[in-house]
Amino acid sequence: MKTFEMKTVIHFGDNSLERLKVIPYKKVLIITDPFIAKGDMIDLITAPLKSGGIQYDLFTDVVPDAPVGKIAEGVKKFLEYQPEAVIAVGGGSAIDSSKAIREFALKINNYGKVGLIAIPTTSGTGSEVTSFAVVNDTDAHVKYPLISDSLTADEAILDAELVRSVPASVTADTGMDVFTHALESYVSTDHNEFSAALAEKAIEICGVFLLRAYLDGNDMHARQKMHVASCLAGLSFNTAGLGITHSMAHQLGAMFHIPHGRANAMLLPHIVEFNANINKHSKSQKEYLPAVKRYSNIAHILGLSNYNKVMSVRSLVNWIQFMQKEMNIPLTIQEMKTITPDVYFAAIDRMAEAALADACTATNPRVPTKEDIVKIYTKLWSF
Repeated sequence: MKTFEMKTVIHFGDNSLERLKVIPYKKVLIITDPFIAKGDMIDLITAPLKSGGIQYDLFTDVVPDAPVGKIAEGVKKFLEYQPEAVIAVGGGSAIDSSKAIREFALKINNYGKVGLIAIPTTSGTGSEVTSFAVVNDTDAHVKYPLISDSLTADEAILDAELVRSVPASVTADTGMDVFTHALESYVSTDHNEFSAALAEKAIEICGVFLLRAYLDGNDMHARQKMHVASCLAGLSFNTAGLGITHSMAHQLGAMFHIPHGRANAMLLPHIVEFNANINKHSKSQKEYLPAVKRYSNIAHILGLSNYNKVMSVRSLVNWIQFMQKEMNIPLTIQEMKTITPDVYFAAIDRMAEAALADACTATNPRVPTKEDIVKIYTKLWSF
């Protein structure tokens, strides 16, 4: 038996932040990063809270990749303030930090239910509707995915006004993160009709609106569409799981601080080729791996369909690389010019071990060996 459940109530569209005036809590802790806390954006959150007579305090020491040390500081703040709910405001790091802070604080001192309202300020992670969080052990250079239904937010507020000022480079990285979430969940071994429908719609939106949002940040129609696509993809992978693109990207982020969405985008063409097992002999194959048909479906949704499945998969790989080039995302590690070959290749074996052990690997459509992972990391260095 399979089960599909949506635990998060989603508010979206114009003036969605007005929901904060009427939330069923009187004392909340806002968790965000210093950039948001010091800018005008925080007023969009605090103004409706004030209007609703809701008491609030802020924890603003969120940094990228949710380090364990910062989570501990947040837990201390939570226990001191004892809020009725947490409001997470920011990208994936802020939302993941909020999930972890609430989870650990309640395990230390369980004084009842504490709500969680997630308000994303990037269109990428889908963390506002998932039961996942990723925390980072900065000393060991390892990222740990946390998975529990108790991590899922009670409410999500999707207001595109919060992403209007997101830089083009971040729009590109997070947008390709959305696409990767949708694509990996679509070919996952745990996919189902519900997750597939959500993934297909997210991919369709990315095909039409991602480049528009990148080229013109003030295109609010494109911004709102990508904000919704991010949520749809999150709902999809929350039930279906992901794959080795994410497993391998987690290691690149932990080891070299490559932004998560960018790492996904760089890896994705290689993973599609691996999962499809497409090579120079493919045209003579009588049967293809199950992922080939599903990748072909995605090519069709993107308007890339060709006269056979092999060409469809190749056209999908080409489309991903086209999007990378159009949005100035490096195709290779070498192209980044921030990592030396000696340092990169010395890290491959350790990253491969960690990627195999990553929770996302279990639902990849093709079972990889360590040698397979090493080969993909090696190809990622340069063409």
